[in-house]
Amino acid sequence: MKIIKTEIDGVVILEPRIFTDSRGYFFESFSERDFNSNVREVHFVQDNESKSSYGVLRGLHFQKPPHAQSKLVRVIKGAVLDVAVDIRRGSPTFGKHVAVELSESNHRQFFIPRGFAHGFAVLTDEVIFQYKCDNFYAPQSEGAIAWNDPSLDIDWRIKDADVILSEKDKNHPTLSQAEWLFDYNENLY
Repeated sequence: MKIIKTEIDGVVILEPRIFTDSRGYFFESFSERDFNSNVREVHFVQDNESKSSYGVLRGLHFQKPPHAQSKLVRVIKGAVLDVAVDIRRGSPTFGKHVAVELSESNHRQFFIPRGFAHGFAVLTDEVIFQYKCDNFYAPQSEGAIAWNDPSLDIDWRIKDADVILSEKDKNHPTLSQAEWLFDYNENLY
């Protein structure tokens, strides 16, 4: 597994080693031993999968402590633009984001640590998206910021007119309006 560091410490892209032959391909999508040695020590407790069509934008979501989550995400079918935004007040990269295309052809995975908001936009007709979480979903701890916050300057690679949002995702505050954010100096693990 190749680990690609990004501009934000702790946010990484993972590229698996793919073995191909006349039958197709094989790759190891996750090894707790290798992940904990090369990325950070995390124990994933829940796997999720979603199916979405072109233009669907999910995000930018997070869970507040004590239910904060790290996520390891990947695409099984199609392609998305996946985004992690640093929402840790006091962080040198506060309000900055990393965006990466995840697709069925590049087999990349994206690790989003605790303290970040996460979202993705569907770039193809259909997407099957999988993610591992290191904490269980807790609805009372949900948090989010607006996907189209101008201060974040995220190019979602789809036209605003094509964006399909849930009712909840239409009404999130901007980063500057958010009542609750993480503290950079707090140990989230």
